[in-house]
Amino acid sequence: MALFTENGNKPDGPVLLLAHGAGAPADSPFMNGLTGFLAQSGVTTVRFEFPYMQKRREDGKKRPPDRQPALLLSFGQMIDHLSAGSLAHRPLFIGGKSMGGRMASLLGAEPTLTGRFRGVVCFGYPFHPPGKPDRWRTGHFGDLWCPQLVVQGTRDPFGKREEVSARIPPCALVDIAWLEGGDHDFKPLARQVESHSQLLQRAAQSASAFMHGKPGAEH
Repeated sequence: MALFTENGNKPDGPVLLLAHGAGAPADSPFMNGLTGFLAQSGVTTVRFEFPYMQKRREDGKKRPPDRQPALLLSFGQMIDHLSAGSLAHRPLFIGGKSMGGRMASLLGAEPTLTGRFRGVVCFGYPFHPPGKPDRWRTGHFGDLWCPQLVVQGTRDPFGKREEVSARIPPCALVDIAWLEGGDHDFKPLARQVESHSQLLQRAAQSASAFMHGKPGAEH
């Protein structure tokens, strides 16, 4: 199993169990950049790979993601792994990029896991498939038992600000931090003053504030 741990600059800070998206591995440039900034913000991250991505790492062959039950099972096993390890005494959060964030969000609505972690952090949540705004993936939001932060680019084809704001009513357990001009990977417009690295840093800062229990997310 490929595990990547990025230690935060606070030895007693929160731990984020972080899953990758559908098409890129746990050590993609996005994940490497994000976890580096999270470490600077006091968050230790532990990245893992779902079974299909582990097989791709072994033989180099691209595969579609595992079916949802297998993804959720793998994520749950990693929660068990961390809960029994050397980081068990620290506040645990779960999250992920795109598909990985969606799986984390579903676990945050699973009643049998109540209390196993403190909250969920989603980076680029796939609110709906691109071009299919009639297929929303938010039906479980009302069942969340823990707080959830979504960090989302305003240009993300999986859920832009105007459509998400119109669809998702204010909810005590779901907060959204918007990155102006960012796409699904938080890349800005060419004419934008902020760089991709700066948007990644802002994403990490919003997530860190959430995990440290501090206000500061941009809405």
